[in-house]
Amino acid sequence: MHSLSRNSVQRRGFLSAVLLVALLSSSALAWQTAATATATKAAATLTSAERKAADRVKFETIRDVTTTLSSNEFEGRGTGQPGADKAAKYLADRFAKLGLKPGGENGTYLQPIRFKSAQVLPESSFTVGDVALKHGEDYVVVPPYTSEEVNNTGGIVFLGYGVVSTELKRDDLAGLELKDKVVIILNGQPDGVDASAWRRATNPQTRALNIFGRGAVAMIVANVGTPKQPFSTLANYLSRRRVSLASAPTPPFKIPPVLLSSDAAMEKIFAGSGMTYAQTQDKAKTGEMVSRDLGKTATLALRMKSGETTSDNVIGVMEGSDAKLKEEAVVYSAHYDAYGIDGGRIHPGAADNALGTATIIGIAEAFTKAFPKPSSRPRRSIIFLAVTGEEYGLFGAEHWVGNPTWPLEKVAANINFDGIGTEVYGPVKRIVGFGADHSDLGTIFEEVSVATGNIVTPDPLPEENAFVRSDHYAFVKKGVPALMLMGGPEGDPSIWVPRMKKWLETDYHSPNDTVKPDWNWTGPQTLGKVGMIIGLRVANADAMPAWRQSSPFNKPRTAAKQPTGN
Repeated sequence: MHSLSRNSVQRRGFLSAVLLVALLSSSALAWQTAATATATKAAATLTSAERKAADRVKFETIRDVTTTLSSNEFEGRGTGQPGADKAAKYLADRFAKLGLKPGGENGTYLQPIRFKSAQVLPESSFTVGDVALKHGEDYVVVPPYTSEEVNNTGGIVFLGYGVVSTELKRDDLAGLELKDKVVIILNGQPDGVDASAWRRATNPQTRALNIFGRGAVAMIVANVGTPKQPFSTLANYLSRRRVSLASAPTPPFKIPPVLLSSDAAMEKIFAGSGMTYAQTQDKAKTGEMVSRDLGKTATLALRMKSGETTSDNVIGVMEGSDAKLKEEAVVYSAHYDAYGIDGGRIHPGAADNALGTATIIGIAEAFTKAFPKPSSRPRRSIIFLAVTGEEYGLFGAEHWVGNPTWPLEKVAANINFDGIGTEVYGPVKRIVGFGADHSDLGTIFEEVSVATGNIVTPDPLPEENAFVRSDHYAFVKKGVPALMLMGGPEGDPSIWVPRMKKWLETDYHSPNDTVKPDWNWTGPQTLGKVGMIIGLRVANADAMPAWRQSSPFNKPRTAAKQPTGN
């Protein structure tokens, strides 16, 4: 579920783990009374029309679409890969069969987006003496890749933390020749150093300029793993195919390669140099100067492949019934992309996020069947937006709000579905509406959740800012109130928490994210019903939802470029 930088490799994964432990744990139960009491002060009832409409959300549709999209036929729906093109066509066909109007460009359901792709090829090699290190296991190359081919051979110099600072009275490069050398630096900091001064001295650009400015041909960064993000996790993500917007600026000059290395690889590199890597780390941690020439030669033969490709957002529209208000719209969103084929294996992305995409298809079906006559439809229009490129940085959503196919100042609200599949563990009972405390949508969310027999669970960890970490945030930045809905099952949390943790370890963003035989499809059905009724109420209200005055996101909806379609 975003940009795979060194510092944020599993942005949503680790966040989801923490949030959902809180959501499903016994401590979450303590919040129920207060949350329910707050919501029941409001008119927590459904109209007959709302009940009938919500009953049109079928778990069979959600099940069938999820199963289809995550099948091998769609090859993991990787952004810019054939599987994503096939998925976009499938979704467009579903919208057409439901009678939704094309909401894309040139009278189609599609909004094409140009992307750049890049990956390190398996024939790349990195050797130290006669020891061959393996890409993705011993080391990874840090993007961006500014050359398709790197051939460098040079002596290895270890530079401690690579810090040059008069403020700290420290020069890790003193007395060492770096021209044509492959240098190694440590991540982290020694004990007892002033943290602020150290941050200033270890600014990545400062260190890179100091090192490459003296002629080094490559940099290896060691000691990069943490208990929450071990090197194996970093390597798993950073060795994958990379995708970025074609419009993103490219570096104006070629940058020497920067590699991240595992501790095990470092031990191989330091072997026979007079001090082990572990011993060197210990000394460096105490503040001792440990920079030295290792007396070894490294050879890098890196091969990268880059290119341009296209992937599509898919947009369907149900026009509203009110002569004036139909110019405004409620947007349902979910990302349909996963990691596609990477490393020769398919990443099906069943829970993340074929399930969320299937949920908005289920909601679309319910709207069209509940309101078959144009005169009976909600007053505002309803847009169903299946976006691409989310896994690489929310690219599809960001592109749509930057190049909207509907006037952005007339988008009433966004309701987003994106998660790791906890709603299929059993019948949903607890629901978090991320963003509920920022706008009028929060009141509607509470009323609908309680009226449907669910427990309103506040954001378990507001300090983690989950609200800014999925596709809905692209709307928020443009002044459009938004919610992201996530559900948790009823029953004993001691059953669900271990299951969720295991899924994060074995299935998340991996070839194992497949539809499981024991999935309970009434869970996403419930979440879909809640989302549908929220959207229905927004669509029929006299005024569009407003930001709460206390919200840091409180600003007018941005008038963006003229719509490119519709």
